[in-house]
Amino acid sequence: MAQAQVLNTAGDAVSTVELNESIFGVERNDTLIHQAVLRIYANRRRGTHDTKTRGEVRGTTAKWYRQKGTGRARHGAQTAPQFRKGGVVFGPHPRSYEQAMPQKMRRKALCSVLSDKLMEGRIHIVEGFDFVAPRTKEMIAVLNALGVARKVLIVLPAPDVNVTKSARNIPGVRTTVAHTLNVVDAIESDHLIFTQAALRTLEGVLTSPQPSSAVSPQPVVTGDDMGPSIDADNQAEAESPELRTE
Repeated sequence: MAQAQVLNTAGDAVSTVELNESIFGVERNDTLIHQAVLRIYANRRRGTHDTKTRGEVRGTTAKWYRQKGTGRARHGAQTAPQFRKGGVVFGPHPRSYEQAMPQKMRRKALCSVLSDKLMEGRIHIVEGFDFVAPRTKEMIAVLNALGVARKVLIVLPAPDVNVTKSARNIPGVRTTVAHTLNVVDAIESDHLIFTQAALRTLEGVLTSPQPSSAVSPQPVVTGDDMGPSIDADNQAEAESPELRTE
């Protein structure tokens, strides 16, 4: 099992942590990563684009000029697509770009990117951030101590206002929580900084079993559970002397 150093905010190694091989020891799969990235970008599209057809543009639908005798081509309404301000023939209309992807494949793609980042030395693990108030200067000092630059993604176990506000004014630095980390966030970042708690949260999310979609079997109702049958009631009624008529 791979190990990584745990650093404090001063950049000094304080301990080591064992990394899950199923997350940080996965072989890179470019095809799977490409599919996951395309899915995320496609799902971000709103799909509100729209063009007007010849039946939707504003204009008269009366015949432009008479059919014969002018020497010109035969035309009907001025809203036809070949005319200026006419309708659009095969223009885009509102639609959904949403793409589905199995959970196993999404997790595998993220693990593939994280494993590649770890091999390149772009994943850093810290004990935690103990900011009592938002301080951008202190966050810059922490980043300089860790030796990270350019695009940095700080992964937290849960939303932390002090850390988020301390990092939001630094160009190229973003924060996120572990359970929302995706492939695009990992790829677009040059360095990923995990807290120990965020690392445990991420491992719990990526290794949790998938919810079962099987339908629970319904209990079988037997004759004993349904009470006396109709035939049994009729037989009891026939044998009862009180109900006989003379």
